Amino acid sequence: MILAAVACVGLLFALSLAAALSPGVARASFLVYGASAALCIALGIVGFVSLAFPVGSAEMTLPIGLPWLGTHLRIDALAALFLLLLGTGGAAASVYAIGYGRHEAEPQRTLPFYPGFLGAMAVVLIADDAFTFLLSWEVMSLLSWALVLTHHRGEDARRASYIYLMMAGCGTMALLLAFGLMAGAEGGYGFAAIRANGHSPALAAAVLALMLLGTGSKAGLMPVHVWLPVAHPAAPSHVSALMSGVMTKVAVYGFVRVAFDLLGPLPWWISPVVIVAGAGTAVMGILFAILDTDSKRVLAWSTIENVGVIFAALGLALAFRASGMPGLAALAMTAALVHAMNHMLFKSLLFMVAGAVLVATGKRELDALGGLIHRMPVTAVLALIGVTAIAALPPLNGFVSEWLLFQSVLQSPQLPQPGLQFLVPAAGGILALTAALAAAAFVRFYGVIFLGRPREDAAANAVEADRWLLGAMAGLAILCVLAGVLPGFLIDLVGPAVEIATGAQIAPQGGNAWLTLVPLPEVKSSYSGFLVMIFVAISGGGTAWIVHRVASRGLRRGPAWDCGFPNAEPNTQYGAGSFAQPIRRAFGPVFAARETVVMPPPGDLSPARHEVETADLSWRHLYEPILGAVDAVTTRANDMQFLTIRRYLSLVFGTLILLLVGLAIWN
Repeated sequence: MILAAVACVGLLFALSLAAALSPGVARASFLVYGASAALCIALGIVGFVSLAFPVGSAEMTLPIGLPWLGTHLRIDALAALFLLLLGTGGAAASVYAIGYGRHEAEPQRTLPFYPGFLGAMAVVLIADDAFTFLLSWEVMSLLSWALVLTHHRGEDARRASYIYLMMAGCGTMALLLAFGLMAGAEGGYGFAAIRANGHSPALAAAVLALMLLGTGSKAGLMPVHVWLPVAHPAAPSHVSALMSGVMTKVAVYGFVRVAFDLLGPLPWWISPVVIVAGAGTAVMGILFAILDTDSKRVLAWSTIENVGVIFAALGLALAFRASGMPGLAALAMTAALVHAMNHMLFKSLLFMVAGAVLVATGKRELDALGGLIHRMPVTAVLALIGVTAIAALPPLNGFVSEWLLFQSVLQSPQLPQPGLQFLVPAAGGILALTAALAAAAFVRFYGVIFLGRPREDAAANAVEADRWLLGAMAGLAILCVLAGVLPGFLIDLVGPAVEIATGAQIAPQGGNAWLTLVPLPEVKSSYSGFLVMIFVAISGGGTAWIVHRVASRGLRRGPAWDCGFPNAEPNTQYGAGSFAQPIRRAFGPVFAARETVVMPPPGDLSPARHEVETADLSWRHLYEPILGAVDAVTTRANDMQFLTIRRYLSLVFGTLILLLVGLAIWN
């Protein structure tokens, strides 16, 4: 298996090189994206086989990298699960890109970086030493930065790429420090050596804080999330799907690998930090998703919310494991990993939907759309599956992982620490609020885009997406349905990865009667997506049959209710701001929301205005002061280039003295 994975990675990098050297070849997009899809399918098969037929880990050492270390590669169940995730998401995005690339003005700007981005993510997953992990992580960051900069002529794209590059650099520095602490003074950078090292609680806490900063900046954990809402709208839609659905999960993998594998057992008091960070990120992300009016930014904020849900589950798994409850730790870890897989499916689908709408209309603003269910009926059906899944409604897959998470939250009274007994239910309440707000956010998202009347001519004249876009979206939609109706098989598939992280796994679920989930047999709590689907089909179909039999067999169409205001103008209907207004006013301080209403006096013919301003407080209170301080320091330091030779020599001499004094004190 490891040889097959390495071969796929090598071919992906070779494909990038070939695309860079021959950008003018006809049908280059089809060849590059088609080959990328095939190689991703191969990587997914490697991951699936390694999970379904576990035979231990597969290892390989290549004579490249650091001279005394080499490049260590390894596939165990945890890496295999994320390889499956990468292969599935990468294949779908690549098939989608075959059609989407035809609508790009400069597709050659994406082709040289796209396969390498996939290959770099794969190397992160199979790396078995710190050098290989960090090098591939940085390559992944740089290639994704180049993809964000695809539309480089736009000011927004340049700003987004700059913010992303700065955050990526800070995240990599945090990871470098974390691995340096774990390797110790001896410099054992292999993962096996790191596992063998003893890590004190203080060192483990420092490493975990650095990992939250390093992997959290890539995953979108608040407050190091600021790149994500600006980078996703700037990138092409298939790249957005990869970054949101796959790259953020590679970051989750990095955290899980260190926190649950390399560091060994951790004290319980570390877990509240992860739980609070996850729950806070989840609720803040979905609140901003409700407010935003850009379709891709809404999805980006929703990614932040789902990453928060995953980290909250990981924090709960840490708490249970530290308290000697491996069964409950396995349940929480199962919820985290299954939600990571589910999020890749439905978020990739929804970014592709946003891309299809962008191709058809040229618009990302919600209030420029509307009525697309008539112009793009197939896309509308697939989008409905995606929003139902992301809103965690049964019987689709989003409900399964969140149900598993709440099952583990309900067991928190068994934790021996009073602080956790209070904190975990409180975090569970925040996550329940998040789930409700997510449903509201995606009712708004779907309703404003696909229902009602077209608000602009671009929406009124839209045409259905082509077969490549529809095929990729349909594949992901089918997987969302299957993962929701047959969740036991997915849970069993992630079981070996859960066991690596927690030392246990929940009982097999695929063979239960009526495909019912019973994760904790002693609790008797169960759920069957299959039975829910049957109930929905029977009740919905039966109701439609009765209505048509008893009322009328004919289909009648009439005008929509005008609410007593018979004006057919599209701007009289509910818009994105109308849906968001109650939430914005209820949670105004969270967004620093400010509304300004200008009503002209009688006789003044100027138009009335209603302006709404919101702000990300993380950017305002954390990053803007840092940027101001850096600007002030660099402005003052700029004077140093105008010093005389005597002052330069004095500065060098003084610096040398300070270094010698510091060295003497150190010794």
